[in-house]
Amino acid sequence: MFEVEVDETFAAGHALRHYRGKCENVHGHNWRVMVTFTGDSVDKAGMLVDFVEVKKSMNKVIDYLDHQFINDLKPFDELSPSAENIAKFFYDQMTSDLAATPSDVACKISRVKIWETDDASATYIP
Repeated sequence: MFEVEVDETFAAGHALRHYRGKCENVHGHNWRVMVTFTGDSVDKAGMLVDFVEVKKSMNKVIDYLDHQFINDLKPFDELSPSAENIAKFFYDQMTSDLAATPSDVACKISRVKIWETDDASATYIP
């Protein structure tokens, strides 16, 4: 089994819905997101997945969220913009995006981990 991880960062604000406490107020984070890919084999170049394609896909999602108030963006205009939901959003968007990228190797996103702070994170595992 092979595993590849790519990390990126972005800054954005949000306010949690259906939450009672100070995080229901508008606040922001310097988010860190890590996407993990797994697969049983590598291609002729010895790669499970192309870092360039992964970063391109991640940056599409980041460009959508970066320096925004996440609550104003779909689907978070209705869905609470929790770290858990944002991790799943990365998974959904990147899975769809990378499905259109030709590859000789079967690999999948096995986990998306997102940090709100240095010591608080949430993980989506499909």
